[in-house]
Amino acid sequence: MNLDALNVLAPVAAIVGLAGVAGWVFTTWLRVKNGYPLENSWGKAVYPKTSDEAMERVKLISQENAQLRAELGSVKDRLAVVERIVTDESHRVASEIEALRRPAN
Repeated sequence: MNLDALNVLAPVAAIVGLAGVAGWVFTTWLRVKNGYPLENSWGKAVYPKTSDEAMERVKLISQENAQLRAELGSVKDRLAVVERIVTDESHRVASEIEALRRPAN
């Protein structure tokens, strides 16, 4: 390798190394800023969040999950009724509707 190639390659290698370090610092800053726990090389949290705010978030998400499950249950029930109406024979549905219209004696 001649000296001219080494003079060109050394600054490029330094720039690539600095860009890698700057990228790592930037991603770590973004994680901290957005509340993600930092991880070690094994994927375990270095400083896990156990604040009251995090616990309140978990409670709110759990409540929302329960509400959404209840809503999904009612949607499933309504869909079952619609499926029954669509798949039943038309004269049977018509007779049920007419039976509902007749006054009870």
